[in-house]
Amino acid sequence: MSTAVISARGHARLLAELDQLWRVERRAVVQAVREAAALGDRSENAEYIYGKRRLREIDRRIRYLQKRLGDIKVVRAPPTDRSRVYFGAEITLLYQDDREQTVCLVGPDEIDPSNGLISIDSPLARAALGKCLDREITLFLPSDDGAPRRVQAEIIAINYPTYLLQASDSSAQS
Repeated sequence: MSTAVISARGHARLLAELDQLWRVERRAVVQAVREAAALGDRSENAEYIYGKRRLREIDRRIRYLQKRLGDIKVVRAPPTDRSRVYFGAEITLLYQDDREQTVCLVGPDEIDPSNGLISIDSPLARAALGKCLDREITLFLPSDDGAPRRVQAEIIAINYPTYLLQASDSSAQS
């Protein structure tokens, strides 16, 4: 079960995706299916079969987004105690091998590891939650032999970026 929380920016993105699917993509696919159906035999009509399949995919995603948007809590402000790691925190870790890593703790619907956005439910986030600056955390990472490898890291920076908690589109406010 994933945590039902999302940043204002992530919420705006999900709303935009829902709007795009409903107003643009679904309408275009419905029109394409209608045109393909008019051509006759539907059992051998690839455009019709693909269109119906794509329509089911779109409808499934729309249902998921509508339910998810109703279930999640939108976080629009940083916590009052910004000296500790909570949702929306951008933290920098210093590992024992002097390697630094900066990650931002976001909701499961907005993760993007290539941009440093990791889920609040991830093992790294769980280890860091509630910790303050200069605290050491312990991570258990998989190793080549399958046994967990213990890794220590120190929290060397905690920041709460405003871009994450403020939606860029004022119409995305709930």
